Amino acid sequence: MTKRSRRTHSAGLKAKVALAALKGEKTLAELAQQYDVHPSQITAWKQQLVEHAADLFGGGKESGGEPPVDLKVLHAKIGQLALENDFLSGALSKAGLLSAKR
Repeated sequence: MTKRSRRTHSAGLKAKVALAALKGEKTLAELAQQYDVHPSQITAWKQQLVEHAADLFGGGKESGGEPPVDLKVLHAKIGQLALENDFLSGALSKAGLLSAKR
């Protein structure tokens, strides 16, 4: 028996197969044969669809993936780094270590 190389499936195919499995009109074995994927893969896609379906309607705000970003802190950090760069470039040019091309 020859090994099959690893395949990547498009998101559209995954959604189509998961929705077909969710409908329940065909068995997993029939869907696996029709779409040429393993039944356990169909089960995994179906589970992912059920788990993440709420994100579609909730706008993804409830997931809490990343905390909100405070722009004032980031702008302050950028200003501080800009001042440090200016100071260091001035000090290096006075010491003759920074080329005049910059």
